[in-house]
Amino acid sequence: MHRMIGFWKKFWKEEDGVGVVEIILILVVLVALVVIFKDEVTSIVQKAFKSITGGANKIIGMIQFYYPI
Repeated sequence: MHRMIGFWKKFWKEEDGVGVVEIILILVVLVALVVIFKDEVTSIVQKAFKSITGGANKIIGMIQFYYPI
């Protein structure tokens, strides 16, 4: 009985592998979220790039208007 209690106390205090397990669990959750919300994430990223491209094109157009080549 004492061996079993000693084993569980030692096991409870052991923290060497905790960091690896936590990182793996976080990665699993992130991958699951990406799989679940794939369409939404793709839509958000596409809208962001369209906005960035549109803004950049406006700036380029203004530069070309004021400083023609």
